[in-house]
Amino acid sequence: MMFDFAIGFANPYVGIITFIFLPSFLIGGLVLIFFGALWHHKKKKMMESSDKILPVIDFNSPKVQKSVIIGSILGVFLLLLTTIGSFQAFHYTESDEFCGEVCHKVMHPEYTAYQDSPHSRVGCVQCHIGSGADWFVKAKISGSWQLISSAFNLYSKPIPTPVEHLRPAQGTCEQCHWPSHFNDEKKIVYDFFQSDEGNSETELTMLVKTGGGTPESGSFSGIHWHMNIANDIHYLATDSKRQEIPYIHVVSKETGDTTIYIKDGFNYKKDNVEFNKLRKMDCIDCHNRPSHIYNIPYKEVNKYMSNNRISKELPYIKNLAVQVLESYSINRENSYDEISSYINNFYKKNYPEVAKSKPEEIKKSIENINRIYLRNYFPEMKVNWKHYPNNLGHLYSDGCFRCHDGKHKSLDGKKTISHDCNVCHTIISQKSPEQTEVTRGLDLPFQHPGGKNLNIENRLCSDCHGVRKFSKINITK
Repeated sequence: MMFDFAIGFANPYVGIITFIFLPSFLIGGLVLIFFGALWHHKKKKMMESSDKILPVIDFNSPKVQKSVIIGSILGVFLLLLTTIGSFQAFHYTESDEFCGEVCHKVMHPEYTAYQDSPHSRVGCVQCHIGSGADWFVKAKISGSWQLISSAFNLYSKPIPTPVEHLRPAQGTCEQCHWPSHFNDEKKIVYDFFQSDEGNSETELTMLVKTGGGTPESGSFSGIHWHMNIANDIHYLATDSKRQEIPYIHVVSKETGDTTIYIKDGFNYKKDNVEFNKLRKMDCIDCHNRPSHIYNIPYKEVNKYMSNNRISKELPYIKNLAVQVLESYSINRENSYDEISSYINNFYKKNYPEVAKSKPEEIKKSIENINRIYLRNYFPEMKVNWKHYPNNLGHLYSDGCFRCHDGKHKSLDGKKTISHDCNVCHTIISQKSPEQTEVTRGLDLPFQHPGGKNLNIENRLCSDCHGVRKFSKINITK
């Protein structure tokens, strides 16, 4: 304890020494005292050939009285220190520092993303464990195996998701967020930049129908309609990442009616789906990356260009930034040098006048591209956005379209889970590169920046913008 107070700064390895390593010596010493006393008594008994099996404690003896008093005082003092130390050890193992920095190599990507997330002020244990002794014990048992895996290099790269046996969202997320109190629509403004020479810009503003509802209002609508407010929804996922959902079971709390939706091609009778093996839908099924978010390069570069942190005046900068971020040849130790070399060489070779006239814009852009890389790419753990699809949306992963693909139909064929854009959001303004003025209105049809000849009606957004496309990128320097 004195060592801990004397250090004067937070360090995860100091915590291990003071609360785990050094106390183990204390406990080991106490065990040795106990066995040493037994061994000493046995040895003395053999020498004296006494018939008495246990030591004789005579409280009439002044020597015994003195020993008992001293031992009791020391025992109470030790118990007091042990209680304080145990509380400190418990507090330390519940800290964000312990979760994120002790197993530094394994948790470095997760801890970096967490510190830059909307929940960076919320402790790790509040989401991963919550309150109550039962989940605390489960977490510590799981954590013991994680420590062993880290020590002996038994962990997966990347760490698999979703986390198995995670506490239901009602016991964690809903302690702060209350789905039944979300009723409004949310305005979102997007700036998209294309990968052409001029980094053509598309503006899009929409109202996202967050929805929700309460029994008092009698209105249940929008995205939070799913959140067990008016319905209980269970589903079957046929893959470990819960991206393939062929079976959905919906029960109305108001009427008690049950509707089962089956995806085209799924043999409902052959697979003999059992209700008790289905997963009940909760917050995490859509908000599956609430804290450990690895941003998509296409989206992140858009944001940086919109804020002029990456210059829109540099030819093909959007294309260059996305390509260099997706190159697996980059490593974190010299990422800036590699990104700088790649982009500078491009402009010197293809746009020498730009390289001479805009060196500061190029330098600033490179610095921010490198910042995006260090925040979202961790080659040592094979971590990036492609290994962790974000189900909140449908542009860069299937997300909503796991169910809302127009292919899930009720058993009687009368109902289909809609994939109409206006179910979840309404476009109120947009401006494509071909337009000179912004188009405004309600329920505007979406105009794809690439034109009308892309046959997007028969494709998912993620087919072009998601992992299926970006996994094919391979840069040769």
